[in-house]
Amino acid sequence: MYSLRVTVCVANMWSLFRLFLPLSLFIVLHAEGGSFNKKISPFNNSISAIFVFGDSTVDSGNNNYLETPFKSDFPPYGMDFSNHIPTGRFTNGRLVTDFIASYIGIKEYVPPYLDPNLSLEELMTGVSFASASSGFDPLTPTLSSVISMQKQLEYLKEYKTRLELAIGKERTKNLMDKAAFVISCGTNDFVITYYGTPFRRQTYTISSYQQFLLQHVQQFLQGLLKQGARTIALVGLPPMGCLPVVITLTSGNASHSRGCIESLSSIAVDYNQKLRTKLNDVKSYAYGTKIVYADIYKPMDEIIRNPSKFDFEEVYTGCCGSGYVEASFLCNPTSPVCFDPSEYVFFDSIHPTEITYKYIFKSLRPTIDRVIKN
Repeated sequence: MYSLRVTVCVANMWSLFRLFLPLSLFIVLHAEGGSFNKKISPFNNSISAIFVFGDSTVDSGNNNYLETPFKSDFPPYGMDFSNHIPTGRFTNGRLVTDFIASYIGIKEYVPPYLDPNLSLEELMTGVSFASASSGFDPLTPTLSSVISMQKQLEYLKEYKTRLELAIGKERTKNLMDKAAFVISCGTNDFVITYYGTPFRRQTYTISSYQQFLLQHVQQFLQGLLKQGARTIALVGLPPMGCLPVVITLTSGNASHSRGCIESLSSIAVDYNQKLRTKLNDVKSYAYGTKIVYADIYKPMDEIIRNPSKFDFEEVYTGCCGSGYVEASFLCNPTSPVCFDPSEYVFFDSIHPTEITYKYIFKSLRPTIDRVIKN
């Protein structure tokens, strides 16, 4: 059961969704060519490549190549990236997956699969198939004309075919056997599809919708296993009620009193617990595989509750524009930007800043170390 506060807010959220639909604001929720990447010396030989799936939290620029308004290949996005280039990442700099790739010694940045200029070396060391505004619910990417999780899986199959033609089936199999597969997805399904539109709420309670999503998670994991994935990390949900845009659209007086919507964040806690159980179910029959849960809720919650500990000045608004609702094309070259993004938890009204992603990465290092350990 979700709280009365969420129930009361749903009607207002749907009204606001219809108001902003011409601007396509509310479907925005969380690039890189080979020329940016440097070959670095790995400290391990256990991971050959990194493959990434999901939404805007890990999309490094695939949406640049789509007919969708949900892009970020323009300033101020990328203002702190290498050469200040807006690559299509929904932040001012790097993503968690970039930090991971660099840490394990594969490459400095994870490029988008749809980049037509990728070299063979870039392909061999891994790419991101993720697409901003996507979700496990098939309706979620349909609402925003982005790459569904099923299509991302099809791109992986296409990738394997391309690689087999270039280096042979045996080398491709060996590469896949030693690759790490990272999945970060699900926030859009709740914040946008379930609470932002009436369609799923007509059929599902919040509990049954969670089970619906978990079925799709399991199907996706089975698809990865079928394609040869042996090392998989599945990222849980963040405190959804702390996203600045959620605070703005669900608080009674968001311009004067801003704070996390705890009833929404509690849904993320509940879902994450069920997600762990689902992962254990999959592990019970996925012999010879390593499947881990990556907790981002705890570090995000700690940052938000104790911002001074991490030298943050602003928690509940983004760095771009007013910080209340701007994201994607509403955060653009004409938008005012804060003086120092490192003082902000969020860069726009949805997506964390690079420094926040770096803190999340550091919190995940024990999990990463377990994964890459031979």
